[in-house]
Amino acid sequence: MSEFGLYFELGIDHILDVNGYDHILFVIALCAIYILQDWKHVLILITAFTIGHSITLALATLRIVNFDSDLIEFLIPVTIFLTALSNLFKKERTIQSSKIQTNYLLALFFGLIHGLGFSNFLRSILGQEKSIVSPLLAFNIGLEVGQIIIVAVFLIISFILVDIFGVKRRDWRMVISSATAGIALMLIVETKFLN
Repeated sequence: MSEFGLYFELGIDHILDVNGYDHILFVIALCAIYILQDWKHVLILITAFTIGHSITLALATLRIVNFDSDLIEFLIPVTIFLTALSNLFKKERTIQSSKIQTNYLLALFFGLIHGLGFSNFLRSILGQEKSIVSPLLAFNIGLEVGQIIIVAVFLIISFILVDIFGVKRRDWRMVISSATAGIALMLIVETKFLN
């Protein structure tokens, strides 16, 4: 397998790793207010998140920025909690009519924090590579593909429940966001930063 393919696969595996489900949880929190017909909004959202985490992933992997890993591991579930919490207070008409949504800005900003979390993993597998540009790009593309897989599964489930079985969109958003916020709260309490 080529170096590019290897790092691409590592990116996909890292985002889809059920043991590191905080990444999956964050993507779900971002998408909880949307249904299948909102796929364009979701595409913008995921792109904003990718831009954010790509910037800090590159900066931290290149050791241009340094950070306390315990603090980042604390902030990641905080971002999940805040995103899910904000979903609970969104009005349906705002979700459907607003061109620039708060979630886009949250995804971009919180992506910066998540990129720092990814950097420890990526730095550990890069070792003494001569150039990290190709591995970094491949890893980021793999992460993006993994996120798209999560989003596709989520939107298909929402389509089945909301469009086919008639679950109210508001109820779907409330259940998913409440569950995500609850799990994130447990993750926050379990972090080394608080213990």
